[in-house]
Amino acid sequence: MRKYLILLTFCLLCFHCSVSEKPDFLGVENIKVLEAHAEIITVSADAKFRNPNDIGGKLRADGIKVFINDVETATLTTEDFEVPSKDLFTIPLVVEVPTDSIFNRKSIGGLLGSLLSEKVKVQYKGSIKYKVFGFSHTYAIDQTEDVKIKL
Repeated sequence: MRKYLILLTFCLLCFHCSVSEKPDFLGVENIKVLEAHAEIITVSADAKFRNPNDIGGKLRADGIKVFINDVETATLTTEDFEVPSKDLFTIPLVVEVPTDSIFNRKSIGGLLGSLLSEKVKVQYKGSIKYKVFGFSHTYAIDQTEDVKIKL
């Protein structure tokens, strides 16, 4: 009898908490250069989601490539991010880019033009994976913005 009671309680909890759909990916926004030094440029962005479910889950950004002025400069991987239930939330995507990775692969003229105009073209390209109870979904990320550099 006790086993049936435990099974019934477990089933009620599972059916009461719904995972009716995957969280909605609303886009990547707020791409900006946080810091620009001689050795490192720190770039950040926010991946915005809305979770309509009673259950959270986990999101992980794995292998998102960051391009600056069309040059692949860094790869971003984050730890698992806890998804809140029935909420609007963002995941920070912050990466430090060594400036020598830009200088080694890009013409000096293009970089000097970016420095004079105080703008760089930043692109995030890759995927974010959602997991809950063995269910998973992958969101493709491909966002490009011209970002102002504060010198």
